[in-house]
Amino acid sequence: MLLNCLIIDDEHLARRRFHSLIDQKHELHILAECKTGQQAIIEIDALKPDVIFLDIEKKDMTGFEVLRQITHQPLVVFVTAYKDYAIKAFDFFAFDYLLKPFNKKRFDVTIDRIVSFHHEPLKDSRVDELLMHLEKLVSPSKTASNKKRLSIKNRNEVFFVDYDDVMYIKAQGNYVKLYTLEKSYLVRSPLNTFSDENANDFLMRVHRSTIVNINFISKVVYSEYAEIDVKMQDGSLFRVSNSYKKTVQKLLGI
Repeated sequence: MLLNCLIIDDEHLARRRFHSLIDQKHELHILAECKTGQQAIIEIDALKPDVIFLDIEKKDMTGFEVLRQITHQPLVVFVTAYKDYAIKAFDFFAFDYLLKPFNKKRFDVTIDRIVSFHHEPLKDSRVDELLMHLEKLVSPSKTASNKKRLSIKNRNEVFFVDYDDVMYIKAQGNYVKLYTLEKSYLVRSPLNTFSDENANDFLMRVHRSTIVNINFISKVVYSEYAEIDVKMQDGSLFRVSNSYKKTVQKLLGI
């Protein structure tokens, strides 16, 4: 299987070195090089690579900002000279983390992992079985509060998030991005499906692309022409569309 990849780094010598290393690997094919984060966003969604080698520190934006703005989700190998980013990198589902300067042996390990993953991926049926098993082990028994948990599958991992920890949810094509105060999760599901599955009174639709948790709203802002925005505790501001305005006003008592 030939795997397509992108090299994303603003340093010319770093890109040249990646070319030299990847050219020795028959399993990989380089689709393009990207010097900036903005170029990377365009190329990732247009070319849909299997793998990206993503430098974290670029002149126009960080690698994390790139990942927040793409819809296609490749395997991500972070590349950086700063080990302090390691923990945050895995919050973004990093497949691997190459610390500059890395040697050929370390790069070969990364490539072997990528090839193995694509040759023997965890089948959806096995993921579903694992998900059901983990839900039985991790999910608390129903109490008077009937607190629900959201199960999030990401490749060969399953994460559990309490619904009342969800701050807001944004649609991103066929995915939704779910935000808590601490991190964000990408879920392969349309927002309508996600919304229909939630019976929690505190999760409120404010726009066709946005659901917010009313417990995380810090203020309501009235703008011109009687339009309403809700400001969240992390500073995010969301417009309430006309079709949801009456429902929002009723739920918030305004």
